Amino acid sequence: MVLEGFVHRPVMVTEVLEALAPGRGRLLVDGTVGLGGHVEAWMEASSGEGRAVGLDRDASALDVARTRLAAWGERVELVHGDYRRAGEVLDRLGIDSIDAVLLDLGLGSHQLDDPERGFSFRHEGPLDMRFDRGLPGRQAAEILAHASAPELEAIFRDYGEERAARKLARVIIDHRQRRRLTTTTELADLVRGALGPSQRGRIDPATRVFQALRIAVNDELSGLGQAIEDLSRRLSPGGRIAVISFHSLEDRIAKNTLRRLAAGRQPQPDDPPEIEPLEPLLDLQVRRVTLAGQAEIAANPRARSARLRWGIRR
Repeated sequence: MVLEGFVHRPVMVTEVLEALAPGRGRLLVDGTVGLGGHVEAWMEASSGEGRAVGLDRDASALDVARTRLAAWGERVELVHGDYRRAGEVLDRLGIDSIDAVLLDLGLGSHQLDDPERGFSFRHEGPLDMRFDRGLPGRQAAEILAHASAPELEAIFRDYGEERAARKLARVIIDHRQRRRLTTTTELADLVRGALGPSQRGRIDPATRVFQALRIAVNDELSGLGQAIEDLSRRLSPGGRIAVISFHSLEDRIAKNTLRRLAAGRQPQPDDPPEIEPLEPLLDLQVRRVTLAGQAEIAANPRARSARLRWGIRR
């Protein structure tokens, strides 16, 4: 298993701490706690006097986070769960308001580098791609084996922004009539063969297909905007929310949701009666997205895709 001896580098730690302003007694909800790097930084920055609730869908990552964060005892609560249901977790813990929220939406390096998880086309492994392997759900191999051509095309187009989505869907349908796709390298080789050298740019041609399948398997985009809004409403006045995204689809949702919460909603003449005006909820301190610095990217190349957006509760 890759987690043993794995060196975890949480992205944009300095920028996240600046955005979230840790301090004594302040409570962080990390909806995607992963291996616990950001929570560790939060606790250290608050001299161990902060508090944190961390959620994650990946049970194996939480096991590592529990060991990593054990020194802070009951000040850190870790829960196996989905950030989209964070409200239920907070209700169960008797927490009404919080001081900070972090959603780091990226795929963890520990997941990407573990061949058993099937996230990477660089390693031979099963086409799984589930964040939570303890729950029933379709693996990537099942989608590739049973989805129709239009369904595959929509997945590649909508979740991978792949211009050759229709062509790739047909290639996969043709291939599975002869043999089922079961491994990451089989799929990657099929995609590369279908797109050909003329389609290859700076990234591997399999990148968008793997991203699309991962999003489809885990239903990653559904409910993201609502979760950002719900968690923002949990913030106490002056509380802060930060969202780190790694591709344009989730970044667009984060950007539009935060901007809408900052702008509020004024009543329109043709609004139905049930539509109520919305007072501005957040102040966006940084209008433009914050990127990782060159030094961090040099030390951790995967940080080059990170995009940080944040706001403060009014």
